[in-house]
Amino acid sequence: MLPTEEAADLLALVRELADEQLLPQVDEAEAAARFPREVFTMLGRSGLLSLPYPEDFGGGAQPYEVYLQAVEEIARGWMSIAVGVSVHSLTAFPMATFGTPEQQERWLHGMLSGDQLGAYGLSEPQAGSDVASIRTRAVRDGDDYVLTGTKSWISHAGHADYYTIFARTSDDGGRGLSCFHVPAGTAGLGFAEPERKMGLHCDTVREVLLDNVRVPASHRIGEEGQGMPIALAALDAGRLGIAAAATGLAQRALEVATAYAQEREQFGRPVADNQGLAFLLADMAAAVGSARASYLHAARLKDAGQPHSQECSIAKLVATDAAMRVTTDAVQVLGGYGYTTDFPVERLMREAKVTQIFEGTNQIQRVVISRHLLTQPERT
Repeated sequence: MLPTEEAADLLALVRELADEQLLPQVDEAEAAARFPREVFTMLGRSGLLSLPYPEDFGGGAQPYEVYLQAVEEIARGWMSIAVGVSVHSLTAFPMATFGTPEQQERWLHGMLSGDQLGAYGLSEPQAGSDVASIRTRAVRDGDDYVLTGTKSWISHAGHADYYTIFARTSDDGGRGLSCFHVPAGTAGLGFAEPERKMGLHCDTVREVLLDNVRVPASHRIGEEGQGMPIALAALDAGRLGIAAAATGLAQRALEVATAYAQEREQFGRPVADNQGLAFLLADMAAAVGSARASYLHAARLKDAGQPHSQECSIAKLVATDAAMRVTTDAVQVLGGYGYTTDFPVERLMREAKVTQIFEGTNQIQRVVISRHLLTQPERT
Protein backbone atom coordinates (compact mmCIF):
# COMPACT_ATOMS: atom_id res chain seq x y z
CA MET A 1 0.00 0.00 0.00
CA LEU A 2 1.65 3.22 -1.17
CA PRO A 3 1.00 6.54 0.56
CA THR A 4 -0.10 8.49 -2.56
CA GLU A 5 -1.11 8.00 -6.19
CA GLU A 6 2.00 9.98 -7.12
CA ALA A 7 4.13 7.36 -5.37
CA ALA A 8 2.35 4.56 -7.23
CA ASP A 9 2.96 6.30 -10.55
CA LEU A 10 6.61 6.87 -9.64
CA LEU A 11 7.23 3.22 -8.82
CA ALA A 12 5.46 2.15 -12.02
CA LEU A 13 7.86 4.41 -13.91
CA VAL A 14 10.88 2.92 -12.12
CA ARG A 15 9.66 -0.61 -12.82
CA GLU A 16 9.25 0.21 -16.50
CA LEU A 17 12.70 1.80 -16.60
CA ALA A 18 14.24 -1.29 -15.00
CA ASP A 19 12.55 -3.59 -17.52
CA GLU A 20 13.31 -1.52 -20.61
CA GLN A 21 16.61 0.21 -19.79
CA LEU A 22 18.47 -1.81 -17.16
CA LEU A 23 17.74 -5.50 -17.66
CA PRO A 24 18.59 -5.51 -21.40
CA GLN A 25 22.16 -4.29 -20.81
CA VAL A 26 23.14 -5.53 -17.35
CA ASP A 27 24.73 -8.85 -18.36
CA GLU A 28 26.97 -7.36 -21.03
CA ALA A 29 27.98 -4.37 -18.92
CA GLU A 30 28.82 -6.49 -15.86
CA ALA A 31 30.89 -8.87 -17.98
CA ALA A 32 32.86 -5.89 -19.32
CA ALA A 33 33.15 -4.24 -15.85
CA ARG A 34 32.21 -0.92 -17.44
CA PHE A 35 31.34 2.00 -15.17
CA PRO A 36 27.85 3.06 -16.38
CA ARG A 37 28.02 6.82 -15.82
CA GLU A 38 25.42 7.43 -18.54
CA VAL A 39 22.90 5.34 -16.58
CA PHE A 40 23.37 7.47 -13.48
CA THR A 41 22.92 10.57 -15.63
CA MET A 42 19.68 9.14 -17.00
CA LEU A 43 18.44 8.33 -13.49
CA GLY A 44 19.38 11.81 -12.30
CA ARG A 45 17.47 13.47 -15.12
CA SER A 46 14.49 11.28 -14.18
CA GLY A 47 14.72 12.58 -10.60
CA LEU A 48 15.71 9.20 -9.15
CA LEU A 49 18.98 10.27 -7.49
CA SER A 50 17.29 12.73 -5.17
CA LEU A 51 13.99 11.17 -4.13
CA PRO A 52 14.22 11.50 -0.31
CA TYR A 53 15.52 15.10 -0.28
CA PRO A 54 13.65 18.44 -0.09
CA GLU A 55 12.22 20.04 -3.20
CA ASP A 56 13.85 23.37 -2.26
CA PHE A 57 17.20 21.90 -3.30
CA GLY A 58 16.02 19.87 -6.27
CA GLY A 59 14.96 16.74 -4.40
CA GLY A 60 11.89 14.61 -4.89
CA ALA A 61 10.47 15.14 -1.36
CA GLN A 62 9.43 11.48 -1.21
CA PRO A 63 9.13 9.56 2.06
CA TYR A 64 11.79 6.95 2.68
CA GLU A 65 9.37 4.09 2.17
CA VAL A 66 8.85 5.26 -1.43
CA TYR A 67 12.53 5.98 -2.09
CA LEU A 68 13.51 2.51 -0.87
CA GLN A 69 10.93 0.77 -3.03
CA ALA A 70 12.40 2.65 -6.00
CA VAL A 71 15.84 1.35 -5.01
CA GLU A 72 14.40 -2.16 -4.85
CA GLU A 73 13.01 -1.87 -8.37
CA ILE A 74 16.34 -0.57 -9.68
CA ALA A 75 18.17 -3.48 -7.99
CA ARG A 76 15.77 -5.92 -9.61
CA GLY A 77 17.11 -4.61 -12.91
CA TRP A 78 20.77 -3.91 -12.10
CA MET A 79 22.30 -4.32 -8.66
CA SER A 80 25.42 -2.21 -9.29
CA ILE A 81 23.23 0.74 -10.23
CA ALA A 82 21.05 0.32 -7.13
CA VAL A 83 24.13 0.23 -4.91
CA GLY A 84 25.35 3.38 -6.67
CA VAL A 85 22.03 5.14 -6.08
CA SER A 86 22.18 4.24 -2.39
CA VAL A 87 25.81 5.38 -2.12
CA HIS A 88 25.07 8.68 -3.86
CA SER A 89 22.14 9.33 -1.52
CA LEU A 90 24.47 8.55 1.40
CA THR A 91 27.01 11.12 0.20
CA ALA A 92 24.37 13.87 0.14
CA PHE A 93 22.95 13.02 3.57
CA PRO A 94 25.56 14.90 5.68
CA MET A 95 25.18 18.08 3.62
CA ALA A 96 21.38 17.88 3.61
CA THR A 97 21.14 17.13 7.32
CA PHE A 98 24.10 18.88 8.97
CA GLY A 99 25.20 21.46 6.40
CA THR A 100 24.71 25.17 6.96
CA PRO A 101 22.17 27.04 4.82
CA GLU A 102 25.08 28.59 2.94
CA GLN A 103 26.65 25.18 2.24
CA GLN A 104 23.35 23.71 1.16
CA GLU A 105 22.69 26.60 -1.19
CA ARG A 106 26.19 26.29 -2.65
CA TRP A 107 26.46 22.51 -3.09
CA LEU A 108 23.24 20.60 -2.46
CA HIS A 109 21.52 21.65 -5.68
CA GLY A 110 24.35 20.08 -7.69
CA MET A 111 24.40 16.92 -5.59
CA LEU A 112 20.70 16.36 -6.20
CA SER A 113 20.49 17.47 -9.83
CA GLY A 114 21.77 14.25 -11.36
CA ASP A 115 24.66 16.10 -12.95
CA GLN A 116 26.95 15.10 -10.09
CA LEU A 117 27.81 11.76 -8.54
CA GLY A 118 29.26 11.41 -5.05
CA ALA A 119 31.55 9.00 -3.18
CA TYR A 120 31.47 8.28 0.55
CA GLY A 121 34.88 8.20 2.22
CA LEU A 122 34.47 6.51 5.59
CA SER A 123 36.17 3.09 5.53
CA GLU A 124 39.94 2.69 5.77
CA PRO A 125 42.29 -0.30 5.51
CA GLN A 126 42.24 -0.77 9.30
CA ALA A 127 38.89 0.92 10.05
CA GLY A 128 35.88 -0.71 8.45
CA SER A 129 33.17 -1.36 10.99
CA ASP A 130 35.36 0.28 13.69
CA VAL A 131 34.77 3.89 12.66
CA ALA A 132 36.48 5.26 15.77
CA SER A 133 39.80 3.84 14.48
CA ILE A 134 39.95 6.17 11.47
CA ARG A 135 43.49 7.47 10.94
CA THR A 136 43.06 9.92 8.06
CA ARG A 137 43.90 13.32 9.52
CA ALA A 138 42.64 16.82 8.85
CA VAL A 139 45.00 19.42 10.26
CA ARG A 140 43.86 23.03 10.54
CA ASP A 141 46.15 25.45 8.70
CA GLY A 142 44.82 28.99 8.86
CA ASP A 143 41.58 29.13 6.89
CA ASP A 144 42.12 25.64 5.47
CA TYR A 145 42.30 21.99 6.49
CA VAL A 146 44.98 19.69 5.09
CA LEU A 147 43.81 16.06 4.73
CA THR A 148 46.22 13.13 4.65
CA GLY A 149 45.42 9.42 4.64
CA THR A 150 43.87 6.52 2.74
CA LYS A 151 40.23 5.54 2.31
CA SER A 152 39.39 2.03 1.13
CA TRP A 153 36.47 0.25 -0.55
CA ILE A 154 35.13 3.51 -1.97
CA SER A 155 32.41 3.13 -4.62
CA HIS A 156 32.63 5.59 -7.55
CA ALA A 157 36.26 6.45 -6.68
CA GLY A 158 37.83 8.09 -9.70
CA HIS A 159 34.42 8.71 -11.27
CA ALA A 160 32.77 10.87 -8.60
CA ASP A 161 32.39 14.63 -8.77
CA TYR A 162 32.80 15.06 -5.01
CA TYR A 163 33.89 13.03 -1.97
CA THR A 164 32.31 13.13 1.48
CA ILE A 165 35.37 12.43 3.63
CA PHE A 166 35.62 11.65 7.33
CA ALA A 167 38.94 12.55 8.93
CA ARG A 168 40.44 12.92 12.38
CA THR A 169 40.74 16.47 13.72
CA SER A 170 41.79 15.37 17.22
CA ASP A 171 42.94 12.22 19.00
CA ASP A 172 39.78 12.05 21.13
CA GLY A 173 38.61 8.68 19.78
CA GLY A 174 35.18 8.74 18.23
CA ARG A 175 34.73 12.36 19.34
CA GLY A 176 37.74 13.42 17.26
CA LEU A 177 36.25 12.92 13.79
CA SER A 178 34.98 15.58 11.40
CA CYS A 179 33.29 15.52 7.99
CA PHE A 180 34.48 17.33 4.85
CA HIS A 181 33.24 18.06 1.34
CA VAL A 182 36.12 17.47 -1.10
CA PRO A 183 35.48 18.28 -4.79
CA ALA A 184 36.98 16.02 -7.45
CA GLY A 185 40.12 17.48 -8.96
CA THR A 186 41.38 18.92 -5.69
CA ALA A 187 45.19 18.83 -5.67
CA GLY A 188 46.57 15.77 -3.86
CA LEU A 189 43.47 13.61 -4.40
CA GLY A 190 44.45 10.31 -6.05
CA PHE A 191 43.24 6.76 -6.56
CA ALA A 192 44.62 3.23 -6.52
CA GLU A 193 43.77 0.59 -9.12
CA PRO A 194 40.19 -0.75 -9.00
CA GLU A 195 39.63 -3.72 -6.69
CA ARG A 196 39.11 -7.04 -8.48
CA LYS A 197 35.85 -8.19 -6.94
CA MET A 198 33.69 -11.31 -7.01
CA GLY A 199 30.68 -9.37 -8.25
CA LEU A 200 29.22 -5.91 -8.81
CA HIS A 201 31.80 -5.39 -11.54
CA CYS A 202 30.16 -2.15 -12.70
CA ASP A 203 30.47 -0.70 -9.20
CA THR A 204 34.04 0.58 -9.42
CA VAL A 205 35.69 0.39 -5.99
CA ARG A 206 39.14 1.81 -5.22
CA GLU A 207 41.29 3.27 -2.50
CA VAL A 208 41.15 7.06 -2.31
CA LEU A 209 44.57 8.54 -1.57
CA LEU A 210 44.70 11.91 0.19
CA ASP A 211 48.17 13.45 -0.06
CA ASN A 212 48.07 16.85 1.66
CA VAL A 213 44.66 17.64 0.18
CA ARG A 214 43.90 21.25 1.07
CA VAL A 215 40.27 22.37 1.42
CA PRO A 216 38.86 25.59 2.89
CA ALA A 217 37.43 25.40 6.40
CA SER A 218 34.09 26.28 4.83
CA HIS A 219 34.11 22.72 3.39
CA ARG A 220 33.76 21.17 6.85
CA ILE A 221 30.23 19.81 7.35
CA GLY A 222 29.02 20.24 10.91
CA GLU A 223 31.24 21.16 13.83
CA GLU A 224 34.70 19.81 14.56
CA GLY A 225 34.29 16.49 16.34
CA GLN A 226 30.76 15.94 15.01
CA GLY A 227 31.88 13.42 12.40
CA MET A 228 30.92 10.29 14.34
CA PRO A 229 27.26 11.28 14.88
CA ILE A 230 27.07 12.35 11.22
CA ALA A 231 28.56 9.05 10.04
CA LEU A 232 26.31 6.91 12.25
CA ALA A 233 23.16 8.78 11.22
CA ALA A 234 24.11 8.40 7.58
CA LEU A 235 24.85 4.69 8.04
CA ASP A 236 21.32 4.06 9.29
CA ALA A 237 20.03 5.48 6.01
CA GLY A 238 22.68 3.59 4.03
CA ARG A 239 21.78 0.29 5.66
CA LEU A 240 18.18 0.74 4.59
CA GLY A 241 19.36 1.42 1.04
CA ILE A 242 21.32 -1.83 1.00
CA ALA A 243 18.38 -3.73 2.53
CA ALA A 244 16.12 -2.49 -0.25
CA ALA A 245 18.70 -3.28 -2.93
CA ALA A 246 19.22 -6.79 -1.53
CA THR A 247 15.46 -7.34 -1.63
CA GLY A 248 15.32 -6.33 -5.29
CA LEU A 249 18.22 -8.66 -6.07
CA ALA A 250 16.42 -11.54 -4.36
CA GLN A 251 13.18 -10.68 -6.16
CA ARG A 252 14.93 -10.96 -9.53
CA ALA A 253 16.42 -14.33 -8.58
CA LEU A 254 12.97 -15.57 -7.54
CA GLU A 255 11.47 -14.42 -10.85
CA VAL A 256 14.14 -16.17 -12.91
CA ALA A 257 13.87 -19.37 -10.88
CA THR A 258 10.06 -19.43 -11.05
CA ALA A 259 10.00 -18.87 -14.80
CA TYR A 260 12.59 -21.60 -15.35
CA ALA A 261 10.72 -24.08 -13.14
CA GLN A 262 7.56 -23.53 -15.17
CA GLU A 263 9.31 -23.94 -18.53
CA ARG A 264 11.82 -26.72 -17.83
CA GLU A 265 10.42 -30.22 -18.28
CA GLN A 266 11.69 -33.44 -16.77
CA PHE A 267 9.90 -36.82 -16.91
CA GLY A 268 7.27 -35.29 -19.19
CA ARG A 269 6.14 -32.43 -16.96
CA PRO A 270 7.39 -29.02 -15.74
CA VAL A 271 9.82 -29.33 -12.82
CA ALA A 272 7.57 -26.88 -10.94
CA ASP A 273 5.09 -29.76 -10.56
CA ASN A 274 7.58 -31.39 -8.20
CA GLN A 275 6.37 -30.50 -4.72
CA GLY A 276 9.87 -30.37 -3.28
CA LEU A 277 10.89 -27.72 -5.80
CA ALA A 278 7.57 -25.86 -5.52
CA PHE A 279 8.04 -25.63 -1.75
CA LEU A 280 11.58 -24.32 -2.29
CA LEU A 281 10.14 -21.54 -4.45
CA ALA A 282 7.56 -20.84 -1.73
CA ASP A 283 10.31 -20.49 0.88
CA MET A 284 12.18 -18.13 -1.46
CA ALA A 285 9.06 -15.99 -1.85
CA ALA A 286 8.57 -15.92 1.93
CA ALA A 287 12.17 -14.76 2.39
CA VAL A 288 11.73 -11.95 -0.15
CA GLY A 289 8.47 -10.88 1.47
CA SER A 290 10.03 -10.86 4.94
CA ALA A 291 12.95 -8.78 3.69
CA ARG A 292 10.60 -6.25 2.11
CA ALA A 293 8.48 -6.01 5.25
CA SER A 294 11.53 -5.45 7.45
CA TYR A 295 12.94 -2.53 5.46
CA LEU A 296 9.52 -0.93 5.00
CA HIS A 297 8.87 -1.11 8.75
CA ALA A 298 12.16 0.67 9.46
CA ALA A 299 11.48 3.23 6.74
CA ARG A 300 8.05 4.06 8.11
CA LEU A 301 9.52 4.62 11.57
CA LYS A 302 12.11 6.94 10.00
CA ASP A 303 9.43 8.82 8.09
CA ALA A 304 7.43 9.22 11.31
CA GLY A 305 10.45 10.65 13.15
CA GLN A 306 10.57 7.67 15.51
CA PRO A 307 13.73 5.90 16.73
CA HIS A 308 14.73 3.42 14.03
CA SER A 309 18.42 2.55 14.35
CA GLN A 310 17.74 -0.96 15.66
CA GLU A 311 15.16 -1.57 12.95
CA CYS A 312 17.64 -0.40 10.27
CA SER A 313 20.13 -3.02 11.44
CA ILE A 314 17.41 -5.67 11.56
CA ALA A 315 16.35 -4.80 8.02
CA LYS A 316 19.92 -4.92 6.73
CA LEU A 317 20.53 -8.27 8.45
CA VAL A 318 17.27 -9.89 7.38
CA ALA A 319 17.28 -8.63 3.79
CA THR A 320 20.89 -9.44 2.98
CA ASP A 321 20.80 -12.90 4.55
CA ALA A 322 17.62 -13.49 2.56
CA ALA A 323 19.33 -12.36 -0.65
CA MET A 324 22.18 -14.82 -0.12
CA ARG A 325 19.78 -17.67 0.61
CA VAL A 326 17.37 -16.91 -2.23
CA THR A 327 20.06 -16.50 -4.88
CA THR A 328 21.77 -19.71 -3.77
CA ASP A 329 18.45 -21.56 -3.99
CA ALA A 330 17.82 -20.02 -7.43
CA VAL A 331 21.06 -21.59 -8.67
CA GLN A 332 19.84 -24.90 -7.26
CA VAL A 333 16.49 -24.60 -9.04
CA LEU A 334 18.25 -24.11 -12.38
CA GLY A 335 20.59 -27.03 -11.71
CA GLY A 336 23.60 -27.15 -14.00
CA TYR A 337 22.33 -24.17 -15.98
CA GLY A 338 22.34 -22.11 -12.80
CA TYR A 339 26.09 -22.60 -12.60
CA THR A 340 26.66 -21.13 -16.06
CA THR A 341 26.86 -17.54 -17.20
CA ASP A 342 24.10 -18.23 -19.73
CA PHE A 343 21.63 -17.46 -16.93
CA PRO A 344 21.85 -14.53 -14.50
CA VAL A 345 21.44 -16.40 -11.22
CA GLU A 346 25.16 -17.18 -10.80
CA ARG A 347 25.85 -13.43 -11.08
CA LEU A 348 23.04 -12.64 -8.66
CA MET A 349 24.49 -15.08 -6.13
CA ARG A 350 27.94 -13.47 -6.41
CA GLU A 351 26.41 -10.03 -6.00
CA ALA A 352 24.36 -11.08 -2.99
CA LYS A 353 27.42 -12.05 -0.97
CA VAL A 354 28.79 -8.56 -0.57
CA THR A 355 25.48 -7.26 0.78
CA GLN A 356 26.24 -9.22 3.96
CA ILE A 357 29.54 -7.34 4.24
CA PHE A 358 29.25 -3.67 3.28
CA GLU A 359 27.48 -0.91 5.25
CA GLY A 360 28.53 -2.87 8.34
CA THR A 361 28.92 -6.64 8.28
CA ASN A 362 25.98 -8.69 9.46
CA GLN A 363 28.00 -9.61 12.53
CA ILE A 364 28.16 -5.88 13.33
CA GLN A 365 24.39 -5.64 12.79
CA ARG A 366 23.94 -8.31 15.44
CA VAL A 367 26.15 -6.29 17.80
CA VAL A 368 24.03 -3.17 17.16
CA ILE A 369 20.75 -5.04 17.65
CA SER A 370 21.87 -6.77 20.83
CA ARG A 371 23.14 -3.50 22.34
CA HIS A 372 19.78 -1.88 21.70
CA LEU A 373 18.01 -4.82 23.34
CA LEU A 374 20.27 -4.91 26.37
CA THR A 375 20.23 -1.18 27.04
CA GLN A 376 16.48 -0.66 26.73
CA PRO A 377 14.62 -0.05 30.00
CA GLU A 378 12.54 -2.98 31.23
CA ARG A 379 8.83 -2.82 30.52
CA THR A 380 6.62 -2.72 33.57
